[in-house]
Amino acid sequence: MSELRLTTLTLPTAAVGPVNPLPPLFSGADLHTVEDAGPADDEMRRNIDYGRVGSVLPYLTQDGFTRERTDTDHPVAVLENDTLRATFLLGAGGRLWSLVHRPTGRELLFRNPVFQPANLALRNAWLAGGVEWNIGTIGHTPTTCEPLHAARAVRPDGTPVLRMWEYERLRGVVFQIDAWLPAGSPVLLVHVTITNPNSRTTPMYWWSNIAVPEAPDVRVLAPADAAWQFSYDRRLRHLGLPAPHGTDVSRTTLARDAADYFFDIPAGERRWIAALDDSGRGLVQVSTGRLRGRKLFLWGQGAGGRHWQEWLSAPGRAYLEIQAGLARTQLEHLPMPPGARWSWVEAYGLLEADPAAVQGEDWRAARGAAAAAVDALVPAQSLGAELTAAGIWAEQPPEEILHTGSGWGALERLRRAECGEPPLAGPGTPFPDATLGPEQAPWRELLAHGRMSAPADDGPPVSYQTDPAWEKQLQAAEESWPALLHLGVLQAAAGDPAGARASWRRSLDLHPTAWAWRNLARLAEHEGDLAGAADAYEEAARLAPGLLPLTLERTRLLLRADRAEEVIALIDALPPAQRAHGRVRWTEARAALDSGDPDRCGRLLQDGIELPDIREGENTLSELWFAHRASAAEPGPAAGPGGRAPRQYDFGMLE
Repeated sequence: MSELRLTTLTLPTAAVGPVNPLPPLFSGADLHTVEDAGPADDEMRRNIDYGRVGSVLPYLTQDGFTRERTDTDHPVAVLENDTLRATFLLGAGGRLWSLVHRPTGRELLFRNPVFQPANLALRNAWLAGGVEWNIGTIGHTPTTCEPLHAARAVRPDGTPVLRMWEYERLRGVVFQIDAWLPAGSPVLLVHVTITNPNSRTTPMYWWSNIAVPEAPDVRVLAPADAAWQFSYDRRLRHLGLPAPHGTDVSRTTLARDAADYFFDIPAGERRWIAALDDSGRGLVQVSTGRLRGRKLFLWGQGAGGRHWQEWLSAPGRAYLEIQAGLARTQLEHLPMPPGARWSWVEAYGLLEADPAAVQGEDWRAARGAAAAAVDALVPAQSLGAELTAAGIWAEQPPEEILHTGSGWGALERLRRAECGEPPLAGPGTPFPDATLGPEQAPWRELLAHGRMSAPADDGPPVSYQTDPAWEKQLQAAEESWPALLHLGVLQAAAGDPAGARASWRRSLDLHPTAWAWRNLARLAEHEGDLAGAADAYEEAARLAPGLLPLTLERTRLLLRADRAEEVIALIDALPPAQRAHGRVRWTEARAALDSGDPDRCGRLLQDGIELPDIREGENTLSELWFAHRASAAEPGPAAGPGGRAPRQYDFGMLE
């Protein structure tokens, strides 16, 4: 028997919070930038250079979360048969949150005990745990903390299917995830389809990011004798497995530093990855051939890596990641042709293999034993048959809507109809008008009436567009400050700073707003004109004096321009609630140090500075602590072990 039901899951939760209303223009460095591709072949080099984005626009940043948690009910869908119970978080990217092997009661995934956003995703907010579905561009997907559309579908044999889908705005594609548990099946089956409805080739990226518990007896296996290693030094290396430097990286608790290992799987091998304990049991993921890559990510045993794990979850809840993707590495995009439809099937379940073999010193024997167990659990022929069958039934309309995602697919459907373009999607992934909301309202007005009304009280726009298809609409619109502001954002995202500057200045000529001044400030800073940026930020702040994101951007710019005294004056004038914000406290401490007041900096460090949105790879806290220590007799917090910053400030990923 197989069942699909809706329920709720209660978790200690820090809400994702409101989006930052300021568009992420010229958003800066990419942690996945490859500075040295080393021994990469020509294909990999092309894919590494291809498809990079300069910003996550049209999405806005999700940085409004804190570290304060309250028990909250989350809508979930549960698939269950006699062997497995799979729980999906519908409001958080459709993430597979839990996969329980019912006969033993064993949780196969790392199930996070808390819902705690942290700054690791393209839009900032990200959650650790479960299986995350990443699409679009390198990094954790823009939809990772967003609801997906979800519905009940049914296979021809009557098996219930959980269908989830969304329109991904960065690449302009539709993705569809169908999950089902046939009666008696030892594995959860997941069919993924990406459709490029456009007349242009688009760069494409997909990685299924799987978190599993980490322990000294857990070993990660995949069908490869070598791997591409990528670490925080941004160098790509090709290394033999399992112990390239004398340390067996397949046993992750032995590794010191955080790193990615992309398994170099030979052509013709089945695509799978497993994390098995000393009994030879653990989670396996296997797929049909299109999902080519497999990856191991480990946090390492250094102080920073251990701190990150607790920051994302709770003490004593270590985990590692095993992943599966379209390309050989996570540093690449693949060209997806116009009109293309890419599909594959993934299977997740409990693998049971000979423990002596999979834990033995003979690497080839270990992976061979695991491969034999994979073939017994999920024969390649049966997985291929599921892919063929799904290619037919996955096109059918769903039977019952269970959850709604964004209105962007509905808006794109309307735009295509208005412009005489081919339809966005088929009947399997409906985007009804009922999903349209306030974020789409300005664009519906533009489509229907050729104009854009100003937001109430000159407030910030609620959404943006960067698809080139909207440029003609904006250029033809009745001239208004909102239309010109949006045109400038689209031009900036398209790499036309001169056009953006002209549009924003024309917007200001029609009506001065904080939003055009702020965008001009970001452009000036991007071009190295720090004085011009400071002047533009001053104008923006005059028109929107209480907006904290604007204050943070402005003070960061002033610090960069060596104007620390102005920063102190601005912070001293803030209301107490804003002065207590972690980023404001860090800025105050940095400005105090830079302006010759190490005692003030030391007091702030001693009292504690917490950055809920500290970025993966960001060392601003430890750098501030060391800078203060070097400049002041007053030590502030005591040093941590090995001369590192105190643990509360140590998020460094390299020892």
